[in-house]
Amino acid sequence: MNTINEMTGRITGIPLVDLKAQYRAHREEFDRAVAKCAESARFIGGEEHQAFAAEFADYCGGGHVALCGNGTDALTLAILGLLGPGDGRAEIITVSHTFIATVEAIVSAGYRPRLVDIDPATYCMDPASLAAAVGKDTRAVVPVHLYGRMAPMDAIMEIAGKNGLSVIEDAAQAHGAAWKGKGPGQWGDAACFSFYPGKNLGAWGDGGAVFTGNSALAARVAMHADHGRSGKYRHEFLAVNSRLDGLQAAILRVKLRHLDDWTVARNRVAAWYGERLAGLPGVTIPAADARGDARHVYHLYVVRLMGKDRDGVLEKLRRCGIGAGVHYPLPLHEQPALSHLGMAPGDLPHTHKAAGEIISLPMYPELTEDQVDRVAAALGKAVG
Repeated sequence: MNTINEMTGRITGIPLVDLKAQYRAHREEFDRAVAKCAESARFIGGEEHQAFAAEFADYCGGGHVALCGNGTDALTLAILGLLGPGDGRAEIITVSHTFIATVEAIVSAGYRPRLVDIDPATYCMDPASLAAAVGKDTRAVVPVHLYGRMAPMDAIMEIAGKNGLSVIEDAAQAHGAAWKGKGPGQWGDAACFSFYPGKNLGAWGDGGAVFTGNSALAARVAMHADHGRSGKYRHEFLAVNSRLDGLQAAILRVKLRHLDDWTVARNRVAAWYGERLAGLPGVTIPAADARGDARHVYHLYVVRLMGKDRDGVLEKLRRCGIGAGVHYPLPLHEQPALSHLGMAPGDLPHTHKAAGEIISLPMYPELTEDQVDRVAAALGKAVG
């Protein structure tokens, strides 16, 4: 059950994510891609950038992709491209159980975030909470597809349609996921992706993309990410510099070819966890999709500890060499940076409760069954 380092013969830990294993498995492809980019010296824009944009658009189901510097910018530019700059009073609804970048983008675009609760089984936006939050100042909804599972987009789109709201999907953790046969960006006006290194499709640095079926929106986002230019020295509006560089595009092209296989591997790892953790007292594993509505890509494998000392369990796992973590321990509505929203922890009870009980276990395609055995055994001992 132990992991042995082939060079030293010593037992090694199991990290939350192992990007070194990914590199070792595809070293020659990565090295060729880097060498090709260096030989061409096209480090901004160029063939790799254009090719990846086209290939990722095809992967997302056919449409248009505008690449940018990171996932936060992707959200900001999509909001600006759809709605224009906000006046500080108009609202965009999203969840509190997400990384702060989701709200940073809303605020950067000039809008006020309105935070709603989650479904405690999936950790994604609760449609009933969304419906209750819509008001006269609401302009859009940003559902967050979390941990590799998409939010219930049919219900969200119905509410948005009745109220004339734009829908921008935060798909930073949902590369290849689907809800009722449709992926991110095939439901809403646009889907925004992050290529942060630890994502299912991750670069060797930051990167982001906006996928949409709207060619005009994609063109606006691409211009906004490149100084608002329509020619080398012609700028139609003041914008930003948020370009995905050629080296990252080259790396992402290699990884995209393997993404479906990695998703299969992640689901296999999730099944191993499910077999070993099912029935473990006080541990709730990710909710199964009985109807087959969701294609889960398991960006993270998140379990919930009921009636346990979560921090104590984490410490025990770490002493066993298990790289567990928490996403996200302090909800956005409880963050000091958003205290001006005037929300109390109990305003979003499901979000507040989940934040104190969840643990992310190691999850990456290269995990072996023996490693999963070791994680499961350590968790079993840690919860007593």
